[in-house]
Amino acid sequence: MIPTYLSVFLFVDVLFAATGGLLIAVVVISRHAMSAPTMENVAPNLLLAHAPLNGALADASLIFLTFVTSVPGLILSKNRSWLRIHSWMVLACITVTLVIGLDVWFSTLKTRSNLAVMWNAESSDMQRLLQQRFKCCGYMTLPFHTDSTCPSGLDALSKPNCVGPLSDYANSFLDLVFTAMFGIVGLSAILFLCGLVVLKKRGEEQRYRHIDEKSEHNNRF
Repeated sequence: MIPTYLSVFLFVDVLFAATGGLLIAVVVISRHAMSAPTMENVAPNLLLAHAPLNGALADASLIFLTFVTSVPGLILSKNRSWLRIHSWMVLACITVTLVIGLDVWFSTLKTRSNLAVMWNAESSDMQRLLQQRFKCCGYMTLPFHTDSTCPSGLDALSKPNCVGPLSDYANSFLDLVFTAMFGIVGLSAILFLCGLVVLKKRGEEQRYRHIDEKSEHNNRF
């Protein structure tokens, strides 16, 4: 029967690997959505286009590699080297994920100025989609782009600028992103602690084996 501490480690380790799959899925889906912008996905596309997606992909690769190192560590019960390597790699994953989460969090401290740069860098078609998505005209001041939401200057004056609703959406979206990254950091920290427990238990088992072997050797004489 598998010891409880080992079952907990295995369960957390599988969840840890699942976070790597989740990161890859988010990156792949996001890049696919960017290739075909619509009114529904234009806002997240704008934010994700300036998010550290390559960093998230590298983080996911490191997570999977770390998970792989745990397999021989679990199979080879008398060898603790793989588990030590696994623990060090978990610390590396924690560092990378934390840096990505902090990068996203810091970006929320200057949302409006960042969005102004993003808005100005986008094409007219993308800006029109954003106007239609948030029922607004222009980013902070005129000019605006003529579309079904803002057909004329008079209509534009009667509608709000896009900076308010877009900033609110960006803050909520980015809050979700960095909270998810910090959640992965928390899970990784739990896995690290579980790994230390397994290492401690394996060390105790190894010590007891040596004591038993020594006792058997002494009994022969």
